[in-house]
Amino acid sequence: MSEIDRELARLWRVSRTVHEMCKDRGYAVAEYEINETLDDFRDRYGGSGVPDSRGGMSFPCDHENAQGDRIYVYFCPEKNVSKAAMKTMYGALEKHSAKKGIIIYAEKLSSVARKTMQEMASEYHVEEFPEAELLVNITKHFLVPKHQIMAPSEKAELIKKYRLKETQLPRIMVTDPVAKYYGMRRGQVMKIERASETAGRYITYRICM
Repeated sequence: MSEIDRELARLWRVSRTVHEMCKDRGYAVAEYEINETLDDFRDRYGGSGVPDSRGGMSFPCDHENAQGDRIYVYFCPEKNVSKAAMKTMYGALEKHSAKKGIIIYAEKLSSVARKTMQEMASEYHVEEFPEAELLVNITKHFLVPKHQIMAPSEKAELIKKYRLKETQLPRIMVTDPVAKYYGMRRGQVMKIERASETAGRYITYRICM
């Protein structure tokens, strides 16, 4: 297998995980986008070489239930994300009328690029993932239980029902791999459902910090 073929196979796995991640967040993603074969992926993106193909893999998608909620996934063509690459991504967000974005990169997000994200945080919510974190969908591992972010009304009902303060809930860090996968924000509560031999299922709740 050539170096180009290995890179295409790697990007194919990343692309599949990203589409699964968007779907699990409630965005409209077609099954064929998730189930695309490596051969079909190679036909679409392998013609001009891997560096050029990354930019062509970027895509917007709309939330299935929240009108006006659009996210734009940007595959950075540069291995290390520069300030210029961030400007390109923000230009794409504006073009597609998206206030949320995900930037995916091969190796490193520069300190200048990270500073740009912080400066634009009041206008755009952008998440960043190195490709290495997306080679495998961690939520499909048999040891990872079912996770679901609760709606604000569900969170309020939970706190009222058990007479809790938010600080009394177990915590999940915003940097936790599962929290990152679902795009959790601080203050949101995750409902976690595990199988139980005695009760059938066991439910816990964790607040994102």
